[in-house]
Amino acid sequence: MTTRFWRGVFAVAALMAILSPATAQAQITRVTGSDTRQSFGVNLGAFFPKGEDSRVDNDVLFTNLDSLLFDIDDFTGFSFSGEYLFAITNNFEVGAEAGFYQETVTSIYRNFVNIDNTEIEQDLKLRIVPLTASIRFLPLGRGAAVQPYIGIGASLLNWRYSETGEFVDFSDGSVFHEKYVAKGNTFAPVVIGGVRFPIADIWTIGGEVRYQSADGDTGGRAAGFLDDKIDLGGWTANFNVHIRF
Repeated sequence: MTTRFWRGVFAVAALMAILSPATAQAQITRVTGSDTRQSFGVNLGAFFPKGEDSRVDNDVLFTNLDSLLFDIDDFTGFSFSGEYLFAITNNFEVGAEAGFYQETVTSIYRNFVNIDNTEIEQDLKLRIVPLTASIRFLPLGRGAAVQPYIGIGASLLNWRYSETGEFVDFSDGSVFHEKYVAKGNTFAPVVIGGVRFPIADIWTIGGEVRYQSADGDTGGRAAGFLDDKIDLGGWTANFNVHIRF
């Protein structure tokens, strides 16, 4: 009995010695980035405003094209944002984001020049600061090696549009220097689609596109602008990096 007892003790001890590293490894493996529920990320990309054929009626930029020489595409510019994501399930996340876009486009009059034959120039400047809340669906889950996602949300767009430079007074043909500014806040629905890839356990990298639709009121001719609206809609393409914790 004594011999069998000690043989049993040694057998159990040996089995525990074998299983302990495996158990510890399993515990380490379970505590990974895919098990975290929060992440913080940075998006770097570009904002592409809506083209001439799809802009809102009475858009000031579209109307400006009748007298000023520039392209709507000139307002394509760098954008960036920081966002916080929280996983409510393995397949759904909610997010909060703050971003920034600004672009200045130089224009000239199509059919008028100064008396010394120099161009009559203006700077058209658009700034948008979006604050966005969103919800995202990950069909393959947060633990997949490839994580596509789609989402919807709403943005509060803090915007500012200005025209600064020389202008023509068509009543007498004189040229004068002035600055006209319109600004405000407006809500925009947002649609998001992208894919990300986990790397180094707690990091992910990826890319996404999003679309927003909104417009603001300029005040029209009473405020010095040729029309009443400024279209704030367009596409944003981003490269992003997130850390999960």
